[in-house]
Amino acid sequence: MRYVIIGAGAVGGTIGARLFESGHEVVLVARGEHLTALQRAGLRFTTPEGTRTVAVPAVDGPAGVDLRADDVLVLAVKTQDTAAALAAWAPRPVAGGGTAAERLPVVCAQNGVENERLALRVFRHVLAMCVWLPATHLEPGRVSCLGAPLSGVLRLGRYPSGADGTAELIAADLEKSHFRAPVGPDVMRWKYAKLLGNLANALTAVAGPGGDAASSAVHRRVVAEGLAVLAAAGIGHEDPREQARANQELVRQVPVAGGTPTGGSSWQSLARGTGSIETDYLSGEIVLLARLHGVPAPVNEALQRLAAEFARTGRAAGSATGAELAELLDLAAD
Repeated sequence: MRYVIIGAGAVGGTIGARLFESGHEVVLVARGEHLTALQRAGLRFTTPEGTRTVAVPAVDGPAGVDLRADDVLVLAVKTQDTAAALAAWAPRPVAGGGTAAERLPVVCAQNGVENERLALRVFRHVLAMCVWLPATHLEPGRVSCLGAPLSGVLRLGRYPSGADGTAELIAADLEKSHFRAPVGPDVMRWKYAKLLGNLANALTAVAGPGGDAASSAVHRRVVAEGLAVLAAAGIGHEDPREQARANQELVRQVPVAGGTPTGGSSWQSLARGTGSIETDYLSGEIVLLARLHGVPAPVNEALQRLAAEFARTGRAAGSATGAELAELLDLAAD
């Protein structure tokens, strides 16, 4: 199989580089300065083994790839970019006849729980992937993943449920490429557990990495809101604490001498000045479900608003004012 990685950022770049290094065919899809750097000099990839250049082919979109029947599309863009990516790739012809939407599997290697629904509207064969992978992408042409002994845990299954031979084949390739890749019929239960963990993303994006008493209090409240909302919606999920414990046994983040602490994917979006952030599909997922089922989620709603304002106005990651944090803390204390 050949892996077409749509979105070669922290997650996509790491998955693509590891698969390429283990001997698999890979094409990275990127844009802007990142694409220019990849095409000019390859991907500078940092792991606990060191930094090296990985000469993975890179293109700017579907016109740059002649799709084959053995291709796997791995969607690794942020959720706010998913619909546009699906629309671009779905109608592309595949060698031997048919389109990508009709013939190729698409793997949603993304945070949140909305991407799979969007994909299934246009693609027949959708696989959900719950990604646990401590990766960073802050500069064009560079990706780091400092997990050890494995780079990540990539739980995989058919969407909306089930497992199939394609998932097993992909998992086998990932298991040979520094990942643990369990296959199961209930991957969305794990993705909802991950969603609860991702409710910290907006807080880290606006307040910065670290866990002082105020941030910890806000974090506890957003998770409590998330648990209450999922219960009201009747949505089952795995225990996020057990998920974190099990994954951290396999993927420990190795500190880098002289390294500066960085945040998760939402923090990185602000740090790169992308102008958008995925909070509407993380905190915003809880807010949507809260409104649908008549339960409150005020702290998630406030964080969603604040993170969107940061992205829209170009405010620096971690630059929330004392008054803004005090407002969040007051909401959390109510």
